Amino acid sequence: MNLYSIFKITRKYQAAILFMVFTSLLFSFCTQQPTLWNVKSTEQVASDYIKSKPEFSEFAKLVEMTGLEPLLGIRGPYTIMLPNNDAMFAYYKEKGKTALTDFDMKSLNILVRNHLVTNEISTGDIGLGALRDTNAIGDYIVTEFDGADIVLNKYSKIINRDVRLANGYAHVIDHVLDPITKDLYTMISENPSFKIFSDGLKASGIKDTLQLISFPYGKRTARTRFTILAIPDTLFNRYGINNVADLIKWTGANPDSTTFLNNQFYRYMEYHCLNGTHYLSDLNSQLYPILSHDNNVLMTIDTDYKINYISKTKKYTGFYIPQSNTPAKNGAIHVINGLLPVIEPEPGVFTQETTDYFDIQQGDYIGKYYMKWSGAEGQTTFKNIKWKGDYLLYYYKVNNGRTPILHNDCLSMLGFWTLEITTEKVMKGHYAVSANIWTGGDDLPIFDVYVDDVRAAANINARLSSTKMDFGEVTWTKTEPHRVKLVCTGWGVVFWDTVVFTPIK
Repeated sequence: MNLYSIFKITRKYQAAILFMVFTSLLFSFCTQQPTLWNVKSTEQVASDYIKSKPEFSEFAKLVEMTGLEPLLGIRGPYTIMLPNNDAMFAYYKEKGKTALTDFDMKSLNILVRNHLVTNEISTGDIGLGALRDTNAIGDYIVTEFDGADIVLNKYSKIINRDVRLANGYAHVIDHVLDPITKDLYTMISENPSFKIFSDGLKASGIKDTLQLISFPYGKRTARTRFTILAIPDTLFNRYGINNVADLIKWTGANPDSTTFLNNQFYRYMEYHCLNGTHYLSDLNSQLYPILSHDNNVLMTIDTDYKINYISKTKKYTGFYIPQSNTPAKNGAIHVINGLLPVIEPEPGVFTQETTDYFDIQQGDYIGKYYMKWSGAEGQTTFKNIKWKGDYLLYYYKVNNGRTPILHNDCLSMLGFWTLEITTEKVMKGHYAVSANIWTGGDDLPIFDVYVDDVRAAANINARLSSTKMDFGEVTWTKTEPHRVKLVCTGWGVVFWDTVVFTPIK
């Protein structure tokens, strides 16, 4: 298979402080654990609340057996999807068991962590898609609505919302959340409604990537995350496509080279496979790269979820929403209502987060706490982040009190420094360049901006709260990555969240 590998990145980062390491080991699969906070509530902590309610005695046993009781008694914050006893007994029966003691300890540890999110999430924070944070095994919990009811992972209903705890929230559910174990390809191939699409993934060889859940990465294991835009057989049939041979013919491809990157059939199947896990609640009006990163799918979110919206004709491909948001172990499956042919979409808003790179995202600090790199070794830690100065800081803080930042994190440097990022591929076109960088403080810097080594703006003064981070316009004739560099000219601390390319028509 000729996918451009996303698995050849190397990383080096320093160890965090002992307490944080200890906590991360307890939740070794958790990707989102926020900074600890002070308890002000007079309510019970999670462990005490669960033990005190007879209707949760089975889940209380699970917490005790897995050794999580002490952890759920500290500050947190936590959100617990809390099954009642009826739900627990129904789960035993479904699994052919009669009690928790019939399960092995590995299964019990996974089961209890599948219900735990190490952040505070009320039902007011829940939308159509998935919770904003993963659970303690690194999986997303899917969230949908059935009338006024909130449904998790397609089948478990929240029957008592927002139970306030001293260290977070509990939401009582009527079905146990069974841990997800199947990869994307297996999920699709086992559904007879998607035989042509799954056969296409197999014929192209892309199935090998979609079956990969994790892989060795340095001294640890990294998770893979993808999004599939799947087409049901009934839709293919409307266009006279009744099997994968018909699909290959429809694309005009050579049937003898369907696993080659430049084969039209391969390109078609790959165009339905996006990098990263994107549930409907995650989608924004922007471009999303496909597996090989050499083309994009444009999402436009307004009155509908629109794929590759064409402004002249008003046409687009949409989602079958009730059949979308299907979770797999390594991503999300959405069902779409069109064939979605391969095109180079219209230029759209392109937002590059300074922290949204594969190598930095593998750190245990992501979504949890600060991390610092220094010296020559630190300056070569990341592939697409280059810097010079005393140190580079991964900054994380919820509700930081200044300009809002995406996912509560950004890159920061202090003193006199140079900080450069290389973006993902940006579609060719004419763009206005801007950024989200904190302003309004005497400790903030003055700096110049360079785009692809050309100075785009000079003496930007972040100390003034009225400062607009607009860096001029650019015109590109190729779809490719670009480098954006900040050079400090007036001592200060920078908090750099994003760079944004907005198309100019």
